[in-house]
Amino acid sequence: MNSIDKIKKKALEEHIPIIMDDTLEVVGKILEDNRPNKMLEIGTAVGYSAIRFSRYLNDNGFIDTIERDKERVEEARQNIKDLNLEEKIHIYEGDALEILPTLIGPYDVVFIDAAKGKYPIFLSEALRMLNNNGIIIADNVLYKGYVMSDYNKHKQRTAVRGLREFLKNLNENENLTTEIIEVGDGLAISRKK
Repeated sequence: MNSIDKIKKKALEEHIPIIMDDTLEVVGKILEDNRPNKMLEIGTAVGYSAIRFSRYLNDNGFIDTIERDKERVEEARQNIKDLNLEEKIHIYEGDALEILPTLIGPYDVVFIDAAKGKYPIFLSEALRMLNNNGIIIADNVLYKGYVMSDYNKHKQRTAVRGLREFLKNLNENENLTTEIIEVGDGLAISRKK
């Protein structure tokens, strides 16, 4: 079992949310077709997706990724180091809401996979930093089917409300073309026109 498989296995055993295989396949194809130079990921977890995405970068390309959970940052740093990807992947430790305004970009691709209730804020920051023909990819936008149903349980209400607002903002933005793919837990792919 190679290192990347070990990272995946450990994350799954410890119930750390990582990108699903079928979602990774779709995102990988987009990245392969577009070969980003600069990519931003909001939500690092243990670095699994950033490591996977790094193989699709241009030769001098890199990924900036943001994670607020200290323990996960430590693990992600170690995983990235073990695979000799420190030159390609840079982790910002802290709250994305505080870090995003300090970043400038422009980014070719922004991948959003963090606090679901904050997706609308992540979107406005992503749009600010996206280059002219950039792509925003957001994972888990259907959120177990709750987003498209009349779901209103208290525990998930903020996440569902945030995701609904996010999808509405995507659809109403005249500078974007968006498609929602029913893969994994729902994937939104938005391209700047």
